[in-house]
Amino acid sequence: MMSNEKDAERCESNVSGEVYRNPTEVKMSQIVLPCHANHRGELSVGQLLKWMDSTACLSAERHAGCSCITASVDDIHFEHTIGVGKVVNIIAKVNRAFTSSMEVGILVTCEDLYTGRQWKVCHAFATFVARRTEAGKVQLKQVNPHTQSEQMEYSLAAERRRMRLIHAEIITDLLSSSTSQLGECQQYEGAVPAEKTRVESVELVLPPHANHQVSTFGGQIMAWMENVATISACRLCNAHPTLRTIDMFHFRGPSHIGDRLVLKAIVNNAFKHSMEVGVCAEAYQGGEPLRHINSAFMTFEVLDSDRKPQTLPRICPEPQDGIRRYKEAIARKKIRLDRKYIISCKQNEVPVSVPWDPSNQMYLSYNNVSALKLMDARNSWVLTSEKNKVRLYTREENQRLLFKVEMHVCVPAEQTFHLLSDLTKRKQWDQHYEECEVIMQADEDDTIYRVTTPSVSKRDKGAEFILLASRRKPCDARDPYLIALRSVTLPTHPPTEEYTRGEVLCAGFTILEECSSVSKITYYNQATPGILPYISTDIAGLSSSFYSAFAACSLFLEANKHSQTA
Repeated sequence: MMSNEKDAERCESNVSGEVYRNPTEVKMSQIVLPCHANHRGELSVGQLLKWMDSTACLSAERHAGCSCITASVDDIHFEHTIGVGKVVNIIAKVNRAFTSSMEVGILVTCEDLYTGRQWKVCHAFATFVARRTEAGKVQLKQVNPHTQSEQMEYSLAAERRRMRLIHAEIITDLLSSSTSQLGECQQYEGAVPAEKTRVESVELVLPPHANHQVSTFGGQIMAWMENVATISACRLCNAHPTLRTIDMFHFRGPSHIGDRLVLKAIVNNAFKHSMEVGVCAEAYQGGEPLRHINSAFMTFEVLDSDRKPQTLPRICPEPQDGIRRYKEAIARKKIRLDRKYIISCKQNEVPVSVPWDPSNQMYLSYNNVSALKLMDARNSWVLTSEKNKVRLYTREENQRLLFKVEMHVCVPAEQTFHLLSDLTKRKQWDQHYEECEVIMQADEDDTIYRVTTPSVSKRDKGAEFILLASRRKPCDARDPYLIALRSVTLPTHPPTEEYTRGEVLCAGFTILEECSSVSKITYYNQATPGILPYISTDIAGLSSSFYSAFAACSLFLEANKHSQTA
């Protein structure tokens, strides 16, 4: 996520004393006037989306040096509404560039000019694509992160991109598997027919709606979609709803001046305190067939005078397609809750072991890898000891102890990655691994293991861990290979009397290729109570079992550097 830090934290001084500022950063400040607001005196989300999109586009074009178009906008959660007279501050900067696309982070805050108070409204990530030039396809230059915050965003951008590329496929799989288990639609007394909430509107794309590339402004399309979705939500609740979240916008094609944009919206389902509205945009010109431009799912609430969500009427879906949308909305709500539970919460607020199931696999894997990447991007590590070129570092954070171990091996990075990815082989070099078995191969990159470790003392029981191992290959030459580990819970493997159930919050390896035959291996662990007994003597300098383990790891890798079974 884009860091919500003050300017002093976003900027660093260089050697000459000059204040560093990201060269792609663009700032926009707008005062909210009555013409920007709804009848409740709150800034229209559609207007906010237009401002966000234009700021992000300017940032993308500053980096690319050519025209850019909006490809997608990730899920957005709006934490607050903004009143007339307040100032909206938007900061956008390119987090990472790929071949012809780039991720732009957007942070929106609200400012009260009379008190000087500022608060966060939302953050978002948008993907922009550089348009072809006369010379052909654009090859974007790399982003060079300078600050720790920029390094974190640069690293996490690759994982977010991976989620976007597989997003549609995974959502389709989750919906098909979830809806088959939802059964029949419940019948509620006094339920509102879904057909009553149907809205269809048409907009003619005029020159003021186009950007400097003569295509319909992406922010304008999002604003029109938000408008019809709001009308649809109003027809259900007979009140003014507040937009809380928008699922990912994905632009499937452009539209141009002279196009007619047909916008359609309907309430898919209503829950106790929220409703989901599905909305789509299609374009046509003359007698040509409709072209699908965009689709989105928006979640609304109705707030009372104390800003608390009110109880909403239930919906009665239409047969066939209506029932399908009704069931899919239930599945999407579960996905949103899983996503918020796993990703949005602060790490120290999330239980160590999160229940694993197919509906949250994508987000657990993302959280697992992201946590390791964030630890890898941290600085201020303290070198505790060094022995035989194996270095042990520690760092205290939020009353938790973090540690890392570094060493070099004369084994190619890819082979090292394959050897360390298979946790069943770890007991060959790590005395803390007594047994390791594969419980489930979730997909090509995610595996769930059961690991047992010996007791620390004679009076203690051994420990048992249920670990999700997520592996990632580099996105480009500057990225390391990653093997991220975290605890999960499975109903098929509850705690037993024989072992103490241990938990891993964040652990794993990064493997960086220093040359074709040398790899730098770094092992990280965010020590939890279940881990501390195994490492406390090493960190205190009373034992050298870590050095023995990693010396054994080096020998294991050297012995298997040419193995074809890795």
